[in-house]
Amino acid sequence: MQLVDYEQYVKDNNFATAEKSGYYVGWVRRFLKLNLSERLNNYDKLKQFRDYLNVSGGLEDWQRNQGMHAVEIYLNMFLPSIKGVECNEPHPDLLIISEKMRTVLRLKHYAYRTEQTYLDWVRRYLSYCYVEKYDYKSSATVKLYLSYLATGLAVAASTQNQAFNSLLFMFRNVLEIELDDISGAVRAKAKKNIPVVLSVDEIKLLLNQVLGTKRMMLELIYGTGLRVSELTRLRVMNLDFDNKVVIVKDGKGGKDRATPLPKKLIEPLREHLLKVKTMHDEDLHKQHGEVYLPPALARKYPNAGYEWKWQYVFPSAKLAVDPRSGKVRRHHILDKTVQTVMRKAVNDAKIPKKATVHTLRHSFATHLLLSGVNIREIQDLLGHKNLETTMIYTHVARDLWTTPSSPLDML
Repeated sequence: MQLVDYEQYVKDNNFATAEKSGYYVGWVRRFLKLNLSERLNNYDKLKQFRDYLNVSGGLEDWQRNQGMHAVEIYLNMFLPSIKGVECNEPHPDLLIISEKMRTVLRLKHYAYRTEQTYLDWVRRYLSYCYVEKYDYKSSATVKLYLSYLATGLAVAASTQNQAFNSLLFMFRNVLEIELDDISGAVRAKAKKNIPVVLSVDEIKLLLNQVLGTKRMMLELIYGTGLRVSELTRLRVMNLDFDNKVVIVKDGKGGKDRATPLPKKLIEPLREHLLKVKTMHDEDLHKQHGEVYLPPALARKYPNAGYEWKWQYVFPSAKLAVDPRSGKVRRHHILDKTVQTVMRKAVNDAKIPKKATVHTLRHSFATHLLLSGVNIREIQDLLGHKNLETTMIYTHVARDLWTTPSSPLDML
């Protein structure tokens, strides 16, 4: 019964959507099965659960973060509320701050995903302050919270930086307070990981596990070096068949770039777009068919969203309500859809590597480098701001070129 109440608590306080609340219950159920000693404080319980997740196989970083978030809410907010220790509201100022922050984020045209991420970190921070009875407007509290993330929850350096950027935005744009020096906060250790790269034979084996549109999506990422979000947001006008290029608009960092369109994908893509065009025409007939456009563009060209060239190359199978405008639209497929296709293909191919969709992008860059393409050209194709980011592939390629012989083989 308690977990049923917890799921309702998560939904009532907007910590997760109705679709995801079940996952939160699942994480708490896994936590409870550990049967941790009641003598442990919440800090130590969370730390032990983090250790448990780290040794559990088959979990992505986002899943570990979701699990920690679910248990953090359960221990620090839900249990105190049902015991009467605290009131049901996570923080008295949460609603006001969230609404104001959402407004500012939309005025500044931040991506919807960024909006959700920033608001989630603000909720976590305020609940931390509420439970620990800290002043959330204090720079010293921010320093404590960032240290807590590094030492208590053992988050990755990128996760800690994400939290800091979210709080910095809140302080500057919502609270209108400048943060003092927080250099004394404990920093999470940044790991220097060599990217996972699949061989050409592994790529062939992987692609043979999928058919149709699913295969086309994976081929397009490997053949062009697109990020998964760039693939899902491709519009019809971004495919230049005559010049054999894919135009990436507003990529990471707000940059545009062009990357070669593989010749063997031209005809499959043309046939795919014929099916998408039929779907779009049916939507128009039903008084729908308008796709999302950036606000400034939508104001300047009010009817552009109905035009064929602006439609997504990989649209969702169902119409949905836009969470910002409230309009009924056909959005693009979710990143998670492509990730699920990739995960199943890797499993079916029995490839013993921790390969994700991003591995296809790593493989694209490495295979180009091995074929003699200049590193700066690869930098442009990937859309990297700094050459140092691209240089990591030289280490991978060098290892593949000059792998030393084992002493055992010399016997």
